[in-house]
Amino acid sequence: MKTLTITEARANLSAVLERVKRGEDIGIISGNQIVQLKPTSVVAWEDSYLYQEYGVRPEEWEKFKKRVDSQRARKKYVSFKGRFDAKRLT
Repeated sequence: MKTLTITEARANLSAVLERVKRGEDIGIISGNQIVQLKPTSVVAWEDSYLYQEYGVRPEEWEKFKKRVDSQRARKKYVSFKGRFDAKRLT
């Protein structure tokens, strides 16, 4: 993986992004970590796995994320045992 400082990446951002889009592995050094740049596909919610497979609506997903974030903040973890039920999110 090619690594760049933030300054180097900022100075050549367009070229860096083009290299990443062509498949090159590039990371930016931030403090003591390397943040990898990766292209990703953006799809409409109706084409998402959550909607296609389970019928989860965006507002249901947001409510679920808030609940999980709250549990994580309190270090109250729950193990998933069974099938996903979108109706339990509301």
